[in-house]
Amino acid sequence: MQSIQKLRASIPKETKRFIKFLFVGSFGFAVDFGTFNLFHKLGVGVWIAAHFFPAIQAYFVDYPKVIEQACSFVLAVSSNFTWNYFWIYPEARGSDPARKMLKFFIVSVASLLIGTPVYIIALYFIKPIVTGLGLDGLLPIDLAANLALICRVAALLFWNFFVNRKWTYGEIPVNKQ
Repeated sequence: MQSIQKLRASIPKETKRFIKFLFVGSFGFAVDFGTFNLFHKLGVGVWIAAHFFPAIQAYFVDYPKVIEQACSFVLAVSSNFTWNYFWIYPEARGSDPARKMLKFFIVSVASLLIGTPVYIIALYFIKPIVTGLGLDGLLPIDLAANLALICRVAALLFWNFFVNRKWTYGEIPVNKQ
């Protein structure tokens, strides 16, 4: 038991933060993927396109996954902010949570702006491969869309950690221990 405590004490604080970030990100990933697949199964993208974007409805009727991934992303970001604020950066609790949330969401919107084209491009290349291999329809989920989401998540992993560490939580000193 003492050796575990010694090991924990020897890990730099920022490394511990990054490990916590990976756990929070994994949970956010589950929220993102779970709600994306639920929304897709329920036809949420088509419904939103018809009710909120009638001028461009024709595009989104063919590509409802773009709306569904954006919606699932927002839910995952909300979850991730909560975990970041209360668990990864508990020192931030003394600061204005609305200001932190605003910064976190600005970083996340930038992530969405970066991630949506990544998702669309990945889907463009992955879909024909999945179809060509006869893998579409094998699973109760859209395999190509989920693989494209994985590409988006991978592209944004380090962006989110470092930008939030530097800007959103920049006032918290970087401690070696």
